[in-house]
Amino acid sequence: MNNFSRFNSLDEGGGQDQSSRRGPSISRQLGMRSLVLVGLMGAGKSTVGRRLAQALHLPFRDADHEIEAAAGMTIPEIFAIHGEEHFRDGERRVIARLLQEGPIVLATGGGAFMNEETRKRIAERGISIWLKADLDILMRRVRKRSTRPLLQNPDPEGTMRRLMEQRYPVYATADITIDSHEAPHDRVVADIVKALNAWLSQEHQGSARA
Repeated sequence: MNNFSRFNSLDEGGGQDQSSRRGPSISRQLGMRSLVLVGLMGAGKSTVGRRLAQALHLPFRDADHEIEAAAGMTIPEIFAIHGEEHFRDGERRVIARLLQEGPIVLATGGGAFMNEETRKRIAERGISIWLKADLDILMRRVRKRSTRPLLQNPDPEGTMRRLMEQRYPVYATADITIDSHEAPHDRVVADIVKALNAWLSQEHQGSARA
């Protein structure tokens, strides 16, 4: 039986220590808003998200894992048995539920931000952060896993190129863009913390002038 019905940059010397020291201040400014990581498969959302949550002393949630737990099957199984449309509907509802738990750090699947309703909910209850990566980096990372449903075809690189063409203009509407380069994950976390501090400071200044 289908269980989806149950879904209701810093200096080189900065590193993780500076990220952690900045954490409590950022957490206070967030209030009940969550930090939502968006981007293509292989961008590092889950790995970076866990470290970001640790640095900011926030809970971490992975939308894909939550979907699998609710459905009682893996995402490839959901795609194979029920199809992508069914998966996307469940994904939308799971993310809406997770955003109610804020503040959290939430890693989303590559297609989640393409849903207009999901983007609206994220804008209302969170701050969106796009982890942007070049094609060669993405392909190098995703080749390490053979469970990506959208890449199960004879031309995975061509599929990734098409996904970049379709999705990057939408990802670009995120509040913050971070280059997910081939640096240590803690460096990417430090980049996020720096950009987030700047974004929150600008938001505060705008509110003060209003």
